[in-house]
Amino acid sequence: MNKIINFIAFSLLLLSCSNTPEVVKPVIEPPVSKFAKGADISWITEMEAAGRKFYDKSGKETECFALMKALGMNSIRLRVWVNPSPAYNNTADVVVKALRAKSLGFRIMIDFHYSDNWADPGKQTKPAAWNSLDLAGLKSAIGTHTSEVLAELKKNGVTPEWVQVGNETNDGMLWPTGRASTNMSNFAQMINAGYDAVKSVFPTAKVIVHISNGYDNQLFRWMFDGLKANGAKYDVIGMSLYPTYAPDFATGGWAKVNQQCLTNMNDMVTRYNKEVMIVEVGMPWDSAADCKLFISDIITKTKSISNEKGLGVLYWEPQAYNWVGYTLGAFDNSGKPTVAMDAFLP
Repeated sequence: MNKIINFIAFSLLLLSCSNTPEVVKPVIEPPVSKFAKGADISWITEMEAAGRKFYDKSGKETECFALMKALGMNSIRLRVWVNPSPAYNNTADVVVKALRAKSLGFRIMIDFHYSDNWADPGKQTKPAAWNSLDLAGLKSAIGTHTSEVLAELKKNGVTPEWVQVGNETNDGMLWPTGRASTNMSNFAQMINAGYDAVKSVFPTAKVIVHISNGYDNQLFRWMFDGLKANGAKYDVIGMSLYPTYAPDFATGGWAKVNQQCLTNMNDMVTRYNKEVMIVEVGMPWDSAADCKLFISDIITKTKSISNEKGLGVLYWEPQAYNWVGYTLGAFDNSGKPTVAMDAFLP
């Protein structure tokens, strides 16, 4: 009798369970990372025109933007020149590249050089068309050029997240008028002309003031103390970090340089209440293992900045191989990414 009762009870239990709706666990999507991992690949259209091709690690030919995405990057930086010859990095070329980046979901940074060619710590040459302009004329030209390029991007449906007003402006830009060591006020006014133009087209874009040598706290304090004293407007302090060029690399290697950069980043956040971003990094392509360690470490250090004020790390032209003598890329001579690029993977 007990066996019959137990059987009935067991059957009822099974029936009850079969009528209970299945509990489906919710699918929790991973959070979208706020941290920018990316590259400046502004050479891409010129390299493609010259016949350069790009390959994944297995040797399969892959379109460069898609390859950057597969390598863990979420951001693309593009430089802008005023009237370059040939026309690479002019407005039309930038729009083409920005649309390619947008189509793959990249976040976009636009980097205004305010020159017809390279602007960097050693040269900040006025565009030829601006040569005769005084300070007022240069400010107007900055505003017009900046707003026109950004308006063209907007017309094509591209919304940059960050905009650099000047490139590696360690001693200002548009020399001699905007040379910071000669006239910091002029440089600050130029920054403000660019800032206002950016905000007029893209109010939410973050404006970056960018100088090199991210390990050099003395340089950064001099520059940003001067800009603060002269009322400069900007949102983010951008840095370049090429450890092999640092004075202490010979004795302390990239690890010491990265520690100096972390100290500097923390000081910038505390001293000026600004966000910071490493907008350029690079090491020799044939030191790939060391480069991977260097990038992984600087990413970790930048992420450690309090209140998420370390925004990201971008490699400068990693896809450059056998190209105009540049040796600080992260691809080997067969056009494949080195192990250095693994540092950007999730």
